[in-house]
Amino acid sequence: MRNQSGEAYAASKYREYMVKEACTLTEFINKQMSGISRNKLKDILRGHGVTVDYKLVTRHDFQLVPGNVVRITRHRRNTELINKWVRVVYEDKDIIVIEKAAGILSMAVSAKQFCIKTVLDQYFERRHFKCHAHCVHRLDKDTSGLMIYAKSIEAAQIMQDDWKGRVFDRRYCAVLVGEMEQEGGTVRSYLTDRKLITVSSPVDDGGKLAVTHYHRLRTGNGFTLAEMRLETGRKNQIRVHMQDVGYPVVGDPKYGLEGMYVPNPLGRLCLHAYRLFFYHPITGQRMEFETPIPGQFEMLINEQ
Repeated sequence: MRNQSGEAYAASKYREYMVKEACTLTEFINKQMSGISRNKLKDILRGHGVTVDYKLVTRHDFQLVPGNVVRITRHRRNTELINKWVRVVYEDKDIIVIEKAAGILSMAVSAKQFCIKTVLDQYFERRHFKCHAHCVHRLDKDTSGLMIYAKSIEAAQIMQDDWKGRVFDRRYCAVLVGEMEQEGGTVRSYLTDRKLITVSSPVDDGGKLAVTHYHRLRTGNGFTLAEMRLETGRKNQIRVHMQDVGYPVVGDPKYGLEGMYVPNPLGRLCLHAYRLFFYHPITGQRMEFETPIPGQFEMLINEQ
């Protein structure tokens, strides 16, 4: 059977519209879908079924301007893959972008170990796709958020061989222990991966250079909600660098300050990869994806 082109595949999955006049996303969808019910509209937005200029949007009051391209899925995504560990954000014939839950490995480290790749391979098999999930990059087991998997070795190698050139904005949000006084900053250090822990050094000791830019978003209740932008992608980089500046990630049992108890009120590591912007490995198209900051993170900051 001949493979579908990217355009044909997208057409079978989406309805695509060009915005001609300013309005809210709700108003636009109602007009294009002939008075869709309010509940159905909420389901589509919650199910990550709408993108604006190829960027995921979940807010019903999002303001559209002339020239925006709106894509609406023909089917609810969560009917395609119902799994507590994975949510499909975007898919075409070459790649799949997913939102990973905390508590599952990106890739198995031993034979027959359950991981995201297992979930995706089973998903492809059920749909009779002749492909497998190829892990392009990884998130720590206890970190949630956006990831790219390729459907071919070719697409995976293109992304991996030119990761810095392909991925142009990757950001995380985290809840940190303590109320950060500074607005933000940059951490540069050399990280060495030892057997059980990653060690940070301010001088070149043979480790790999790691650079993290961080920015305080909000503080409250003894915590800080912060954003991190990575220039490099080293193992445990954010967790180690936030320890370096004196504000470890909430729920981190490994990288707390010496003698300091790191609280874990949510029963998880409070680190989430919420933004992933890259150039498509095959088409070269600019791809932009964001997920909302987890509501639990906001609650920790706002609790009185």
